[in-house]
This record gives sequence, structure tokens and C-alpha cells, in this order.
Amino acid sequence: MLTVNLNLFRIEKGDRFLDVGCGEGRHSWEVNRLNNCTICALDLDDLSLKKTRYVLLLMDSQGISDGKWDVMRGDALRLPFRDASFDKIICSEVLEHVEDDERGIAELVRVLKPGGVLAVTVPTYLSEAVCWTLDEDYYNHPGGHVRKYKARQLVNALRRNNLAIYAIRYEHAFHSIYWILRCIFRLKNEKARIPALYHKFLEMQIITESRFANRMERICNFFFPKSIVIYTRKM
Repeated sequence: MLTVNLNLFRIEKGDRFLDVGCGEGRHSWEVNRLNNCTICALDLDDLSLKKTRYVLLLMDSQGISDGKWDVMRGDALRLPFRDASFDKIICSEVLEHVEDDERGIAELVRVLKPGGVLAVTVPTYLSEAVCWTLDEDYYNHPGGHVRKYKARQLVNALRRNNLAIYAIRYEHAFHSIYWILRCIFRLKNEKARIPALYHKFLEMQIITESRFANRMERICNFFFPKSIVIYTRKM
């Protein structure tokens, strides 16, 4: 399940690609399938990095890619790279966790080449407001979300950092429902039956790539999306 649309992101042959806050590597895996660029997947969580590395190694062993990737531990506020090191950067569902998001954005721009593309995704204000209201554990825990973004707020922050926006999209409406259910039944109750059943539906949607379900979700994205995705180019 990708949040960033790679057709809009426009990976090109020979690009250097950075996945900041890669998590378990979903975007890095798909970029790696293109087998036309060099990838760096970065995160603070060691377990997530192990999972990312495992899948990338598996792809190499199956001949899907040729191993032009690296997985490393790093902080989004202090990226361990020289200025203008990357052609393309994804920062997905990260900034809402960062106390100093302006510094985080500045770091992303610093390591992006002039003319390079940065895609940033964060949860929508509405989905966050509902979840914050239903269960304080959604945000009140170490590593949780420290702010809710209104679209204009994030757009302005990106523009202040010399980024031109060329597309905005909304994604993952079905996941809004999942997290609302989780909050209704309390996040601490991980075995709650209804959220668990709904999660199985989400898994089936991803596995089967159901055209009907995907079409319905695209319609629902107009009303209650989980994430806003902003595609920008460094001026």
C-alpha cells in the first residue's frame, strides 16, 4: 500500500532516491522494483530497518533488482548527507511526529538537489481530530503525533522552504475508518473484534487489488481521507 503515487513522483533512470522515515520500507520496495535508481532508506527504528533490509535483500536474490540500495539509521532533523545529495525524496507520515517540523522540512530541502522532487505526506486534519477526540492514547504516548496539520498550514511551510507545489492528492479513506474503529474500541485493546475484522478486509483489498474496492476508496477519498500527499519541486 503506497501513499505516494510513483507516477506523479516521476522516478527517472539514474536518480538518487531518499526515503526518510521509511518504516518497514513500502515505498523503497516499490522504487526498487523499477531497478533504475540508487535508494537510501532511513529510519530511527532498528526493527523497521531490519524488515526493510530483509525485503530488499530478498528482491536482490530473486533478480528483481541489482542491489543499488542502502538501509541506515538516521534522524530526520540531522540527515547525514551533504547538501544537494538526492534527486527524489519521500517523507511519508513523519512530520506529525517531529517537534521541530520547520527544521525537518529545511533538512529535506537541504539534501535535495535544485529541481529535485520531494513528496510529503501527513494525516489529514479531520482524521486526526476525530481520533484525538475518541482516544487520547492515539497521541499521548512516546513517539506519537505532536500536531494536527491543516492543508494550508503544510502548504505554507513547504513554500517557505523554496518548494513549488505541483500536485496535491488525498489517500487511504478506508484506513480512516480503521483508525476510528481502533479509537472507539481503544488502542490498548488490540484484540477488539470489530477493528480486527475490518483490518482483514484492508489486507484482502491490498492482496487482491480489487478494482471495485479501489474505485470505492478513490470516491471516499473526497470525503474522509486519511492522508494528504503534497508533491513539490525545489526551486
